[in-house]
Amino acid sequence: MAMEKKARNVGKKMKGKVKEGTGKAVGNESMEVKGKAEQAAADAKQTGQKAKDTLGH
Repeated sequence: MAMEKKARNVGKKMKGKVKEGTGKAVGNESMEVKGKAEQAAADAKQTGQKAKDTLGH
């Protein structure tokens, strides 16, 4: 189960990077900001998952 969540978070981070890059390429600042936000959210979830793994849950 933990591996599924980690993979999902990596996928969300990649999606955010693509969205950010697309936003930069087409000059859409809103899309760029949304991409950065998706990456930050995925990083936060990944950090939480790592903490759970460290605590042994």
